[in-house]
Amino acid sequence: MQTTLIKEAELKQQANKKIVNKQPVYQTKQLNLWYGTNHALKNIDLNIMENEVTAIIGPSGCGKSTYIKTLNRMIELVPSVKTSGEIIYRDRNIFNKNYRVEELRTKVGMVFQKPNPFPKSIYDNIAYGPRIHGIKNKKILDEIVEKSLRGAAIWDEVKDRLNENAYGLSGGQQQRICIARCLAIEPDVILMDEPTSALDPISTLKVEELVQELKSDYSIIIVTHNMQQAARISDRTAFFLNGEVIEFDETNRIFSTPEDKRTEDYISGRFG
Repeated sequence: MQTTLIKEAELKQQANKKIVNKQPVYQTKQLNLWYGTNHALKNIDLNIMENEVTAIIGPSGCGKSTYIKTLNRMIELVPSVKTSGEIIYRDRNIFNKNYRVEELRTKVGMVFQKPNPFPKSIYDNIAYGPRIHGIKNKKILDEIVEKSLRGAAIWDEVKDRLNENAYGLSGGQQQRICIARCLAIEPDVILMDEPTSALDPISTLKVEELVQELKSDYSIIIVTHNMQQAARISDRTAFFLNGEVIEFDETNRIFSTPEDKRTEDYISGRFG
């Protein structure tokens, strides 16, 4: 398994341009998070670079999903959560009292593990966000819907079905509708929490190809249990264990020459 992962990481690196010095879109500084008395995230320091795919890997319960839900402050919906440290997004600390969470979530969209379209038409799913932000003009909404569906590589499949309920689509199509719904608000960052875990291999491949296309315009952070997926699509990988970042580096290095034995043990399948 490890040999395959190394090969995939090396092939991906050869196919992509060499990673150049970019600006961080997020800087996490000494982030700690508690659920009541449970210390779930411990002294997290991570720089997430713009226009890259960053994979977050690690066993169940290690803090992966908790971490990305702090990036848009969704974690605050959980009772008894307490945080310390800083998360700097585009030079502003998102925990500052004057940073409105609605403003943050407009810039940082999220796609969840299971497709969760609204019980509405395909059109209304995509138009929902723009309408919330005050766009009422039908022509403008039509343009946003088409652009977003094209961006999610699903326009050709649904362009003649826009008034049908999104629940009538396949699971893979529903997930791409959710990605299109995210794109419709023109975010800067897209958070993905295991977006392909409920999908079949063909749908998974389509979403992975889409992620690769989207990174030219967006910064993408993806939580995944799938080591091959992380090796295929990410530029950098962070390995979480027991609420800590054990190792963070360019993906090909993480999978070919990890510095920490715990990282090597995890990606080779010795635990997790």
